[in-house]
Amino acid sequence: MFSLLDTPLSSLMDLIVNPKVKTTEGEGIRVCSLARNTSGPPAAAAPLDPVPAAADLSPTLSIKWRKLLLFATLCLTPYLLLLYLLDVERRMLKSILINLAMSVGAFFLTIFLIPIVSVYVLRRNMFGYDINKRGSPAGTVKVPESLGLVTGVVYLVVTILFQHSYFTPENTISESFPPENAWLTEYNAALACICFMLFLGFVDDVLDIPWRVKLLLPSIAALPLLMAYAGRTTIVIPKPLRSSLGLKELNLGWVYKLYMGLLAVFCTNSVNILAGVNGLEVGQSVIISCAVLIHNVMQIAHNSGEIQHAHAFSIYLMQPLVATSLGLLAFNWYPSSVFVGDTYTYFAGMALAVVGILGHFSETLLLFFLPQIINFIYSIPQLFKIVPCPRHRLPSFDPKTGLLTGSNDMNLVNLFLRWFGRCSEQQLCIRLLLFQVLACGFCFALRYFIAGWYK
Repeated sequence: MFSLLDTPLSSLMDLIVNPKVKTTEGEGIRVCSLARNTSGPPAAAAPLDPVPAAADLSPTLSIKWRKLLLFATLCLTPYLLLLYLLDVERRMLKSILINLAMSVGAFFLTIFLIPIVSVYVLRRNMFGYDINKRGSPAGTVKVPESLGLVTGVVYLVVTILFQHSYFTPENTISESFPPENAWLTEYNAALACICFMLFLGFVDDVLDIPWRVKLLLPSIAALPLLMAYAGRTTIVIPKPLRSSLGLKELNLGWVYKLYMGLLAVFCTNSVNILAGVNGLEVGQSVIISCAVLIHNVMQIAHNSGEIQHAHAFSIYLMQPLVATSLGLLAFNWYPSSVFVGDTYTYFAGMALAVVGILGHFSETLLLFFLPQIINFIYSIPQLFKIVPCPRHRLPSFDPKTGLLTGSNDMNLVNLFLRWFGRCSEQQLCIRLLLFQVLACGFCFALRYFIAGWYK
């Protein structure tokens, strides 16, 4: 069995200070290894490659301002119009606008930090090659990995600072203190889950954790939320079933908390497996987040009391997510200058899961995740090794035409190429994001038509 005691101290120190790493193509995953000498005394440590100077590692990053402005306008305009037109209580609207202003600052801070952090991750050999450009000059460029870390850190800083302008020091409800203070414990529990998932996502990027272990990571990260959750564990029985069951509500108890944990597992992994195209991971997260914001502001305008505060709670977490994600998308849109890594997909998935759970609209959230559900169901045979599953389930790239061709791998990316024909990577991303928009629109239409009948 391998033991650190069998390794020369000098080799260990070299590994810590300047690790020799190898990079998995397309993912930028670092795999550190120490070789054991089993024949005779330990050999002297081999000299390690010197770390290039920061000036030599400065990546060429491009911000797609025009495309970003178009995408952000299309996504955010419906929400901002509703926020302006609908009747939102004055004090709550003030908090939403403060949070929005802080989110705008988070966007520019993300834009500022990504080029700086890119130098550091390249210095540690955390980079990948874009497989969808293999055979072309762009396929030989070292692309900085795990830049979702910047988005996550900026997000956490902004959401933590926002507490100062919204929550009072006392965490109780009385005539003197507003009811939103009751959300403080769950607000911090949500941030703890997101922070935990951000950390585990970065660990996955560095250590390349196997899939069977990845499934457990969201369960671990969701523990702060499950332990702090003090809300209702009842579900409303649909009206068509009430006469036969004789119940209007059903208390699920611990089963409801199990459902919360499973929802966190699904949201984080579903974003992670619908990926592999420049801009797709961040784009789908932004669209779902904007759909959640639209749902939140509509519910605030047509409800009162606890329901209002639950959806305001969701807005306070979603606005910074949209802003920081757009800052990342500025560099990740085709052609991508940075890779987001599992760090971002896990972080964004957990942020969406906690607002769905604590905002009590998990059913609506799952409808927003319709493309991810379809992708997961379609991918089950490969994910569970019923049929062979390659390391990267990506289409093939033709460097002569610049077009992608769908492979036989079972995911939406390849299915779209087989159904709608070959296309460029950017066109493929736009098609998949349009499908995400249609799914969110279908969710709103379904809620409208069954309102008053289903519940």
